[in-house]
Amino acid sequence: MTREELQQFIRLGEGFTCEFKQSGTTHLGRELCAFANATGGIVLIGVTDDGHPVGVRNANRLKSEVQNVARSIEPPLVIDMDVVDNILIVNIPAQTGKPYSSGGKFYLRDGASSQQMSRGEIREFFFKEGVIHFDETPCDRFSLEEDMTDAVWETFRKRAKIPQDMDAVSALKNLHLLKDGRMTHAGAWLLAKDIQKFNTSANVACALFFGTDKVRILDRQNFSADIYTMIDAVVTYILSKINVELIIKHVKREERPELPEEALREAVVNALAHRDYRSTANVQVYILKDRVEIVSPGGLPAGMTEADLGKKSIPRNPLLFGMLYRMDAVEHIGSGIKRIRQICDDYGVAVPEIRAEESWFTISFARPSAMMRPEVTPEVTPEVTPEVVNMLRVMEGDMTRDEIMAALGLKDEKHFRERYQQACIAIKVIEMTIPDKPRSSRQKYRLTEKGRKLAEMKKG
Repeated sequence: MTREELQQFIRLGEGFTCEFKQSGTTHLGRELCAFANATGGIVLIGVTDDGHPVGVRNANRLKSEVQNVARSIEPPLVIDMDVVDNILIVNIPAQTGKPYSSGGKFYLRDGASSQQMSRGEIREFFFKEGVIHFDETPCDRFSLEEDMTDAVWETFRKRAKIPQDMDAVSALKNLHLLKDGRMTHAGAWLLAKDIQKFNTSANVACALFFGTDKVRILDRQNFSADIYTMIDAVVTYILSKINVELIIKHVKREERPELPEEALREAVVNALAHRDYRSTANVQVYILKDRVEIVSPGGLPAGMTEADLGKKSIPRNPLLFGMLYRMDAVEHIGSGIKRIRQICDDYGVAVPEIRAEESWFTISFARPSAMMRPEVTPEVTPEVTPEVVNMLRVMEGDMTRDEIMAALGLKDEKHFRERYQQACIAIKVIEMTIPDKPRSSRQKYRLTEKGRKLAEMKKG
């Protein structure tokens, strides 16, 4: 590796294919193992986490220690080492003996970190040992000359945080998107003007239906740009079709969608990042009167069960997922479902229902507006559940969730959230005191004008 190539890797920063270590070999076995189980990568020893080169003291002795670590991996790992500007460069080529273990544990590269997995999960994760993921395979339909125009590259470069003066081919090679002069499918999907040119079913089909059945279509739209662009476009489409509450704050009008935008975005990202791109089906978004459904082909990735959702992540397309993380489309590695549930809980809406079948993965968001009853007057809802009535009776001023539960004599937080809190928010009889920061530690709840009138009516 030349000095210029080393500087390029450092400038690109840590990611799916590169790890920085300031010194020594602590936890090095884990990192080498994780790269070997993925697409390979490099470890730069003598570089701090924030990309500051500090060098190593005794390169020759350190090379010997690294080699011993590589040999201790099961099966023994073949690596290459070089020293440039006193930085020890450990190169882990793509391996064929997967899965690899270090100290009896198995690791896999997940975004910019290494995650421990069981041997069974590693074996299941790969369709069979030595077979590469589809997103890492070459996309022969992509032409560097025709498809990667200056405008396409500039847009991608900014999103991927690639230095402006860095050569495009070098950057794509270093990110493992370009191999042997051919673009990988992950690269093609991120640089596409029309993703269907490279995968005919890689688009997203959205539809708005009348009522609660998928019979009468009111509106439909197809999205087929690059994956990053599709994420924004699909989320915008969903938000344009669901209800939005207008909130006046200090003479400023703010909009609050009935479903949290963050959770919808996370679900769309998951659908596009983890879908099976070998399938002839596309990602589908259904907007109905009572719910929003996001359906992706492929079911759960190999090695995962429904019980694992929200606890761990096994990306079906690790190269694509790593790039989306680098491009800030993925906010937290391995926390998608858990994050969606938490956002919905904090927002005051029901956590989504998840169905994982053999060939499909569906996440369904219940629309709060569907829970509302027809109103006789603009102020009062004539029929509510007994739980809502009980909650209205104990509400006094601004109260925290714990204070309300104590007043109701409840200990089951999930039961309270689903039967009391969400039901009251859905019919707008209580509101958050800090609606623009639903997860605030200072969040409290209070009766709305409608809630006060209904509470008085029920007392009478």
